[in-house]
Amino acid sequence: MQNFVDIGRGRTARRVFGLNQVDIVPSRRTRSSHDVDTTWKIDAYEFDIPVMAHPTDAVVTPEFAVEFGKLGGLPVINAEGLWGRAQDLDAALQEVVTAASAGESGMTANLAAGNEALQRLHAQPIDSELLEERLQIVRDSGVQFGVRVSPQNARELAPALIKGGMDLLVVQGTLLSAEHVHRGGEPLNLKEFIGSLDVPVIAGGVVDYTTAMHLMRTGAAGVIVGAGETTNDVSLGIDVPMATAIADAAAARRDYLDETGGRYVHVIADSELRTSGDVAKAIACGADAVSLGAPLASANSAGGRGTYWPSTAAHPQAPRGMVQPLDTRDDLTLEAVLFGPTPNPWGEENIVGGLRRSMAKCGYTDLKSFQKVDLVVR
Repeated sequence: MQNFVDIGRGRTARRVFGLNQVDIVPSRRTRSSHDVDTTWKIDAYEFDIPVMAHPTDAVVTPEFAVEFGKLGGLPVINAEGLWGRAQDLDAALQEVVTAASAGESGMTANLAAGNEALQRLHAQPIDSELLEERLQIVRDSGVQFGVRVSPQNARELAPALIKGGMDLLVVQGTLLSAEHVHRGGEPLNLKEFIGSLDVPVIAGGVVDYTTAMHLMRTGAAGVIVGAGETTNDVSLGIDVPMATAIADAAAARRDYLDETGGRYVHVIADSELRTSGDVAKAIACGADAVSLGAPLASANSAGGRGTYWPSTAAHPQAPRGMVQPLDTRDDLTLEAVLFGPTPNPWGEENIVGGLRRSMAKCGYTDLKSFQKVDLVVR
C-alpha cells in the first residue's frame, strides 16, 4: 500500500524512502561468502560483478577501462567527454583537478572553478578520429565495454560508434523519457531508434514506475535508475530517493515481464551509492546491477586522481553535478576498491566483497534471489 500525506490543503505527496532509510534483514540461514555468485548477465554479455562504471572522465580513461573490464566490471566511456576533445587527455584532466583544488580552498564563489574548467574544455569540438583512436585501445584489450551518448546527440553519434565496434550503447541523461523532443530538431523516438540498432541499449535515468515502463517498451535491454551524483534536487527541485525509485522500476520490470510473456529488462541503480552497504541495499530493493562513480574515482588509476565529477557537470548552461576532491589515499588500487583487502571499516572499499558478505549473511547465493530479502524502514 502506498503512503500519501497531506502537505497542505488540496495537495498530497507520496512518502518515499532513500537507501539510508532502508536496512536488510538477515534470515535464519547463513552461508560462506565463498559460495556467493555475483555474476551479472545482460543480453548476450556476462560480467563477473554487477558493477558498471558511471560514464565520466573522472573515472574512465582508456587505461582504467581496460583494468576495470579485466576485473569483471562493465566500463562505460562518455563519447561526449574529453576522450574526443583533448589531444593531451592527462593534461586536460589535471587542469580540472587543479582548478577544483584551488576553488575548494578559496571563497564560496570559487567552488565552481572545476565546473568552469570542464565547460571550457568541453567547448572544444569532438574529434571523431581522436575518439576512435582511444576507443581502439579498449577494443584491442578484448574487454567488453559500453559507450554513452546523450539523448540530444544519440542519433548523430551512435551509428559511427556502433560501426567502429562496441558491446553496449548507453543513452543517458539526468532524466530520460521514451521520446526526447527539442525545438528546431527532430524528436528522438527511442523505440524507433533502438529498433534500428544492432547493439543492445541501456537507457536512463528514470526515477518513477511510469517512465521506467515506457523505456522498457522501447526495447532497451537495461534501464538506469538515477543519473549519478547530480544536483537536480537543488537546481531543478527534482529528486526521488533511491530505495523507492529502484523498487518502482523493479515493479515496472515485473509488470513488463508479464506484459511481454517473458522479456526481462535489467534495472541499474546509479545514485546514492557510496558504500558496499549502499550497493547491497540497491540490489535488495530490486536492482540487477549498479553504476558507480565516486567510489571508483577514489582508486589511484581513475582519471580524476582523487577528484570526482559526474558526466552532467560539464553542461555548458546548467551543470548538475559538482567537481569535488575526494578523501582518498595515493596507494588505493582499483582492485582494493572492488575486492579488498582494506583497513577501511566504512564500506568505501572492498565493495564487491561487502556485497558478497551481505548476501551470504542472509543466506542467498545469487543476485536475483537476493532481491527477495526482507527489508525494514527506519
